[in-house]
Amino acid sequence: MRSTRSTTGSTGRRTSRMSGTAAATVLLTIGATITATASPTVAAPTALEAAHDDFNGDGYPDLVVSAPGGTVSAQKGAGYIAVLYGSASGLSASRRATFSLSTPGIPGLAQTGDGFGQTTASGDLDGNGYADLVVGMPGRDIGTATDAGAAVVLWGSADGLRATSPLWLQDDAPTTGGRFGTGLATGRFTGSGIELALLTKKALWTYGFEAAADGGHTSQGAPMDWKWWEEFTPTGLTSGDYNNSGSDDLVLLGTITTYESLNPVETVGAASYFSGGRDGLTYVRGLRGGPVGASGDINNDGYADLVFGSPADSDDLNEWLLDGGTVDVFFGGPSGPKGLDGDQHWNQTTIGASGDDKTGDRFGGAVTVGDVDGDGYADAAISAPANDINSLTDPGTVWVMRGTARGLTPRDLSSFSQSTPSVPGDNEDHDRFGGALRLIDANQDGKAELIASAPGKNTDDGAAWVFPGTSSGPTAKGSWSFNGATLSAPSPDARFGETLAP
Repeated sequence: MRSTRSTTGSTGRRTSRMSGTAAATVLLTIGATITATASPTVAAPTALEAAHDDFNGDGYPDLVVSAPGGTVSAQKGAGYIAVLYGSASGLSASRRATFSLSTPGIPGLAQTGDGFGQTTASGDLDGNGYADLVVGMPGRDIGTATDAGAAVVLWGSADGLRATSPLWLQDDAPTTGGRFGTGLATGRFTGSGIELALLTKKALWTYGFEAAADGGHTSQGAPMDWKWWEEFTPTGLTSGDYNNSGSDDLVLLGTITTYESLNPVETVGAASYFSGGRDGLTYVRGLRGGPVGASGDINNDGYADLVFGSPADSDDLNEWLLDGGTVDVFFGGPSGPKGLDGDQHWNQTTIGASGDDKTGDRFGGAVTVGDVDGDGYADAAISAPANDINSLTDPGTVWVMRGTARGLTPRDLSSFSQSTPSVPGDNEDHDRFGGALRLIDANQDGKAELIASAPGKNTDDGAAWVFPGTSSGPTAKGSWSFNGATLSAPSPDARFGETLAP
């Protein structure tokens, strides 16, 4: 065990995938249980714990945008994050703060290729009523270990996220290519306080946190005595209470590659479901989905559901659409996500966007879940960031599908791109609009706004767009965009918006 302390305070079943046995045995289980040991100042919240993304406790969710390619202190690719604080009037670029390894108070020096903000996760880790932010930098070099990776916890307060007394996390024995912080997720995995699940290239950890008397914090990390096959490549994590047990569960996202005579033949999405409980997380089963995922109650039955994006997949309906991409929905239930293949299977043809589907579109490249129209059903925004428009290559497109008692439906499907009327900006080659997505109800009116980024905008400078929420869902009318320059932050090659905090 490691301890770290801060020193100061459609439902069609696919036939083109690998066999069920291969997908279900992504993991080699050895002992599959983890045991978990500048915004306006507001009054402290009365709730025991804040919303997972309310850093200043004012009751309004906040948005985190990462720019992992940003140049900081002359170090290219050192990276930074920007926080836009929510309010009754929604998000505003004027209510913001930026953080990097060059921010006074945050330990470590900015290095080339750190990728600060490549991964992020938020939650009230110390139970003080303010959400906290974990910032991953899997490309961080530590000593002679290249890409060993690290993460830092920024604590929430009445003034928002603060750089004082942050907590640095890294492997006790950093290794080259370890990529500590490859995936991050928070949840009540034991049914009590919020914990952090942290993924490296080869292992999965949980961390519990406590406030210390000197104003700092301590953490206790516990690894799972478990590993996955070499053919499996982890890509991230998502969490939710899929079996409605009162404890959050965890899903490990990734891909699995099949080989013939040492030559790779096929790479598809693969995931693994871990059920939470008093004793921690326990491996339950493999799922055919990933490497992109998001969680929410699509059918409003009290169980969290899973939405998987598999952007590299072809489909049984259109085998010729290599890297066309697919999306799968797994409904939660008493035993967690049901089945191996999921309950719904979608591509651009089946959602009604058949005029857009092309080879290499990468439909499902990003997914996010939230209630866009206030009807109590979680909806899903899905992107094809490599979707071609007219003669342009990879400008990107985003669609919003509605949640119903039967799951996602293409009824009332809406789509957004930079060619949508009222949307600022113009389509350009390799913008990758929809590279990251977030549904967030920043003004707490019950109708989530859509945030979509284009990390390739202006040759990888990047930008993000805000689409206001209405009773009919997100609208292009009144939409606005922002980037690093808007926030007086580094802009060239920043890949601004490559990650939007879940």
